[in-house]
Amino acid sequence: MPFLTTDDGVRLYYEEAGSGTPVVFVHEFAGDARSWEAQMRYFARRYRTIAYNARGYPPSDVPEDPERYSQARARDDIRAVLDALGIARAHVVGLSMGAFATLHFGMTYGYRALSLVVAGCGYGAHPAHYAQFQAESRANAEFIRREGMARFAAAYGYGPTRVQLLAKDPRGFEEFIRRLAEHSPLGSANTMLGYQARRPSLYDLSAEMQAIDVPVLIVAGDEEEPCLEACLLMKRCIATAGLAVLPRSGHAINLEEPALFNQLVADFFHQVEAGRWTRRDPRATPPSVWGPGGRPGAATA
Repeated sequence: MPFLTTDDGVRLYYEEAGSGTPVVFVHEFAGDARSWEAQMRYFARRYRTIAYNARGYPPSDVPEDPERYSQARARDDIRAVLDALGIARAHVVGLSMGAFATLHFGMTYGYRALSLVVAGCGYGAHPAHYAQFQAESRANAEFIRREGMARFAAAYGYGPTRVQLLAKDPRGFEEFIRRLAEHSPLGSANTMLGYQARRPSLYDLSAEMQAIDVPVLIVAGDEEEPCLEACLLMKRCIATAGLAVLPRSGHAINLEEPALFNQLVADFFHQVEAGRWTRRDPRATPPSVWGPGGRPGAATA
């Protein structure tokens, strides 16, 4: 099995296929590197594709201390993957928890990114939901410790933004639940406590998002109610961002609609590589009551 080591000594398992321009896939809380199989198979035809298991997800190491899990660590682990594999710059594609890490990577290490795909990002970010999300993350960690991953997967896996996968692809949903149940209880609980329950709200990071200057594609399902407002915030903050909303779709959009997701991301990569994905025309940024309008005197988040 191939492993790389982060700067704080954690070994991360990774998979690699194809050759060419590098693409790094960063998984969600309920997933792992296997979640990106449909993307690895598709993009490996033209790209060097890499997917890795985050810390806490075997066969990657599972640190016992929750303090070794955080938003900053998840961000820096993307950089560690690039450094270990000798990659100067890459397209970085993240979903949910992985999308938060991808976005923060862009805010801190934008010079290492060819582009960013931020998919299903925003859970718990809205000020009206932030404290509740933190409390639920701590409660989820306690549930995992008390009941184990199989019981947790049977509850968490049937959430209101997960049942769309069940309706579209019953076999894929069964595989998703089975793989979630295989995750480390310690790693999952620590991820909830150290990362999910402590990550900052995007609504406190509007200035940092406005500084992002690499191409960004934001993707969401239209039934991802917890994410939609945050996706609009990101779109309004990031002058290089485009927003795609998939109809009748929930959270795991790369699993629900792999062909459409792959097409959107591939077209985005082609535009970026052709130099056609540029900053938004200032004439296309009227003031908005919901977020930055991009003009002097426009509303700010």
